[in-house]
Amino acid sequence: QVQLVESGGGLVQAGGSLRLSCAASGRTFSSYAMAWFRQASGKDREFVAAINRSGGSTHYADSVKGRFTISRDNAKNTMYLQMNNLKPEDTAVYYCTATSAGYYYTAPVWYNYWGQGTQVTVSS
Repeated sequence: QVQLVESGGGLVQAGGSLRLSCAASGRTFSSYAMAWFRQASGKDREFVAAINRSGGSTHYADSVKGRFTISRDNAKNTMYLQMNNLKPEDTAVYYCTATSAGYYYTAPVWYNYWGQGTQVTVSS
């Protein structure tokens, strides 16, 4: 069992940066592959980025590749999403999620645990 709490969202102008954090409870953080998803108003939840248990492998949605960086610090039970060159279309609620399935996936159905979400708003 793991509980996830996101932070770091806010309002930023286009071209700006934000860093999201996801703090996890429990002593088995390193046994979970992790990911970020986002959901804009009126749209389905979509995959943003994922990272494997050790942090040595990552995967990104095409829409954020080259602008976002996912990372994790297993000693601190924390995952991050560095978001640079933000665009208005990045506006959404961002969710941290974890899976015990052994590796990361791009479909939300594979993830067991979800945070409450943090709002990111990018103004033009």
